[in-house]
Amino acid sequence: MLTHKQLRYFVDIVDAGSFSLAAERLFIAQSALSRQVKEMESHLQVPLLARDTRHLEMTPAGRSLYGDARRILAALDDAAVSARHAQRGIEGTVQLLHSSSVPLTDALLACLKDHAHRCPGVSIEVSQRASEHQALDIEQGIADVGLAREPLLRRYPGVQHAPIFSEPLVVAVSAAHALAQRKSVGIAELRDEPFVATPHLERGGLSHRVAELCRAHGYHPTGAQVRSRKWSQLALVQAGFGIAIVPASMGRMAPEGVQLLALDDDGDSHTTVLVLWRTEGTKLAQDLVASLRAGMQAVQPGFS
Repeated sequence: MLTHKQLRYFVDIVDAGSFSLAAERLFIAQSALSRQVKEMESHLQVPLLARDTRHLEMTPAGRSLYGDARRILAALDDAAVSARHAQRGIEGTVQLLHSSSVPLTDALLACLKDHAHRCPGVSIEVSQRASEHQALDIEQGIADVGLAREPLLRRYPGVQHAPIFSEPLVVAVSAAHALAQRKSVGIAELRDEPFVATPHLERGGLSHRVAELCRAHGYHPTGAQVRSRKWSQLALVQAGFGIAIVPASMGRMAPEGVQLLALDDDGDSHTTVLVLWRTEGTKLAQDLVASLRAGMQAVQPGFS
């Protein structure tokens, strides 16, 4: 395989127009340059330079390699600069995950917009990922930062987390549902209702929190005939397949024909959003976490 040094020497020789001038500019012996080119030609099994006592000329293979070598060397230089910038938190990309139950609310978007304004060289790639899978993705380096619902059932030593805001849970029902005219409802009253997103204690995030509330009132939710754990659950509610307990922020994005009811529970039916990050993560990731925590702290003072 050709080395970075060989490609650099080859480009410098061609640009100088002679071995002697290139050797002078590089402060190395001309014989060393000649040896490097011969090794390249031996490896590629093609001549790269036609040379005599008067001038130096590239062969067709040499011209092809010269163009590719310049592009490769430029890309390597750019990569080195990007790596240095990323280390200093100046430039790079951060992979941000959020669960479907953590919509990008106005407050979260304001945090991202402020961060982007203060860090113009940093890009943020946003993807959806279930709460219970985010920690593993961050541990493995697939993602940098996550926004997940509490609780996290699977912990990893290399991943940290902190709460950034809390919000009430609400009940979503179709406009035709018998409860639609109510302002609020108790968890116990939902015992016989089909849930379009069946809660499970073995899952983390919103699923676990809802199952926990139902269990506290002596029952396990019954699943509707058609179910979904994603945004489509609100469409299923709209169509009358059943009900859903969702965070208020998610409920506010429900389609027309869905009514939202408060939960009568003496203030217990709240859900908390966590920010997750890798302990040894990049400065870019650490800075984004700091922006999210500070921005949401301004929305809910004293929470995080």
